[in-house]
Amino acid sequence: MKLTKTNPKLIELIGTLKKKSYQEDVAIWKDVAKRLERSNRRYAEVNISQINRHSSPDETVLVPGKILGSGELNHKVDVVALGFSKKAEEKIAAAGGECLNFSGILDKNPKGSKIRIIE
Repeated sequence: MKLTKTNPKLIELIGTLKKKSYQEDVAIWKDVAKRLERSNRRYAEVNISQINRHSSPDETVLVPGKILGSGELNHKVDVVALGFSKKAEEKIAAAGGECLNFSGILDKNPKGSKIRIIE
């Protein structure tokens, strides 16, 4: 028995990501859509410390899940995710970075170049 998503906004986001993948002929959006189709229990939960450890300054990091506020961020990073904790938003903004949603990054960077996926 295959379970389907019931959140209409998430269903629309997955469809938009797949459509953008075919329009721009890039695989990154299709990969992210497949990760978002998984069970909610398997969504990524990434701490700020992981982003700090695995990213470079002025980089865009994409997390198919939620960003949590544990740890410190000592360089500017733009972060794209489904959700952010309050502490995570504060720490990203304090480091000079930006918290983006998926529609914002699709408009800003439709080819998906120079984006690092962290899970």
